[in-house]
Amino acid sequence: MTNPSVVGIDLGTTFSLAAFVENGRPVVVRDATGIALVPSCISFHEDGSVLVGSAAKERALSDPEHTIFSVKRLMGRTLADLKKELELIPHQIVERETADGRKVLHVKIGGREYTAEELSALILKEVRTRAGNPTKAVITVPAYFDDSQRQATRDAGRIAGFDVLRIVNEPTAAALAYGLDRRGSGTVAVYDLGGGTFDCSALSLSDGVFKVLATNGDTYLGGDDFDRLLMQVAAKEMGIDLATRDAELLQHLRDAAERTKIALSTYESATFAISITGGFRPPLAYSREVTRTEFEELIKPLIDRSLDRCKAALRDAQLKPAQVDEVVLVGGSTRIPFVRKRVGEFFGKTPHTGLNPDEVVALGAAVQADILTSGRRDMLLLDVVPLSLGIETLGGVVDKLIHRNTTVPARAMTRYTTGVDNQTAILLNIYQGERELTKDCRFLGTFKLSGIPPMPAQFAQVDVTFLVNQDGILTVSAKELRSGAQARVTVQPAHGLTTAEVDQLVNDSIENAQEDFTARRLIELRNKGENDLRHTEKGLSQAGDKLTQAQHDAIASTGAALRTAMAGTDITALQEAGMAFARATNPLATLMMNDVLRKRFGGSGEGELDAEKL
Repeated sequence: MTNPSVVGIDLGTTFSLAAFVENGRPVVVRDATGIALVPSCISFHEDGSVLVGSAAKERALSDPEHTIFSVKRLMGRTLADLKKELELIPHQIVERETADGRKVLHVKIGGREYTAEELSALILKEVRTRAGNPTKAVITVPAYFDDSQRQATRDAGRIAGFDVLRIVNEPTAAALAYGLDRRGSGTVAVYDLGGGTFDCSALSLSDGVFKVLATNGDTYLGGDDFDRLLMQVAAKEMGIDLATRDAELLQHLRDAAERTKIALSTYESATFAISITGGFRPPLAYSREVTRTEFEELIKPLIDRSLDRCKAALRDAQLKPAQVDEVVLVGGSTRIPFVRKRVGEFFGKTPHTGLNPDEVVALGAAVQADILTSGRRDMLLLDVVPLSLGIETLGGVVDKLIHRNTTVPARAMTRYTTGVDNQTAILLNIYQGERELTKDCRFLGTFKLSGIPPMPAQFAQVDVTFLVNQDGILTVSAKELRSGAQARVTVQPAHGLTTAEVDQLVNDSIENAQEDFTARRLIELRNKGENDLRHTEKGLSQAGDKLTQAQHDAIASTGAALRTAMAGTDITALQEAGMAFARATNPLATLMMNDVLRKRFGGSGEGELDAEKL
């Protein structure tokens, strides 16, 4: 085999593998026996040696306490995110807080603690060794991985010794591999059901341009969850409480469940059997037949969840199932006949199964790696942002700068002003989600723009720029135009998104759209009214003696009416009161303009952003 300098890697929950382009075509890396898949499994020995891949998986039953699997589900997570899964994870997982306040999971094993990034790096090193130690890589992630999980994946690649050229979404990579033999035009839906995650993406293909129209997914849905359901059935019948987290029992149950699931893709029934002898426990044996029908009933709610994500992706892409030309199946879990049947019924056409579902993501990653390093220009990959990104303004409103399903790389800029007098610093709070208020979105991070000269409120001009790169990672920069003060940060989220939160972020935005808009508009109008009243009061103290009595009376009466409207919830009345007050204060504003520009200001302070843009 040729030793490539650059590879595409599918870092999977259950299996990982690499591929590279040879003579213009992508091929997967195989070992001496022709096997391409590297089990995403790690086993630690007491002497400090580490086994990765098949050798580690073989030790899972004999040494379950020192063998780790499904590391991908820990990437960018916190303990709170894993609450529902902890009882089935035999290893001790602890949460450590970093100096900058971020929470990082550690797995305690063999007297040491390892982060998910370190463990994933061990898997990547094994893949790299098998490929002949290439130096560069494109690594794939689920489309619904958030910033924290993408950063964690990139970090794992660097730990493994790779120059990570790009982070690519798995369904997009699959479409890229599929599209090599299809240079015409059309619409493709990629249904990607792997060991730990699910994604559905709708793409358009036209003359070598692969554009993602929309993506949706669930980072807690995959083959591991099918195994878990079988494990829970067996445990219940055996009268065993899985919450005890007995490592040996959990590993035997997991192994039996996986074998049963795989067998049921070929046969109408399979035997779920475990036998544990020796050690400190009394002998334990269990056996029962599981029919394919029984298994299908068990996983039906999970398949329904996946199809709900498909509906959401098509809705965002403004497509109906009948308008999709081809459906591509990706991920080992799509080998399950029931999955293929349900997907075919949903889209109204037989899914495309010509490519190996285990290998297609790595093949597409290899194509992208070749595009990035060879200078090829006959193909273009256009991906999207999975969730909207924005900044908190006064009153807890989220001002969205980059909207979900925007093509990356994406850049957006908006201008803000300060909310109080003599403000010398601004705190930028960054959020991710689809709702209008911060309390309904996910906090990503914060940073401070300092060094602003003292100025009156609304006098400073702050340009805030959001940049999402090709990896889907966000960088935020801010600059105050009058002083030149600026700051820049690559957002490091405090933690990742849970499935429930991802669901709510999108679904609630649809269900509560009118309510959200009303709440947001009221806050914005109240903020504006408060600002106008405050500045008018200040102006009257400085130049009120130059106004006529009639002008004073008009400002007083319209100001009182504005305060009354601000206390209510009638948007129309508030808008009219604000306009009337603005007309009444026009003479004062004219008088104040020159005075404000000539006056010298002093003092210091720090406050929030004003929701009113300049």
